[in-house]
Amino acid sequence: MLPDPTGPTAPTAPTRAPEGAPTEGRRERRMRHRTDWMALLSGLLFISMGVAYITGSATDAYQMVPVLVAGLGFAGLVAIIARVVRGPDR
Repeated sequence: MLPDPTGPTAPTAPTRAPEGAPTEGRRERRMRHRTDWMALLSGLLFISMGVAYITGSATDAYQMVPVLVAGLGFAGLVAIIARVVRGPDR
């Protein structure tokens, strides 16, 4: 025989919020991540170099190596300046 769906049900245990989850009584400050400028600019550099290679506008390695070195140097410089402006990590 199947149990009666309209009959009494077993009491359920109260559920707890996962550890670290905000509760109703208090709100925790949300952590925001900072932009990693070195990774962002390096990714954009490699994507643009890949697009230039696929479209055929840049097929010479002697032309692409200085662009790569200059682009990575620029990305490093921007990352250093951003870290100085932001200050120490909290």
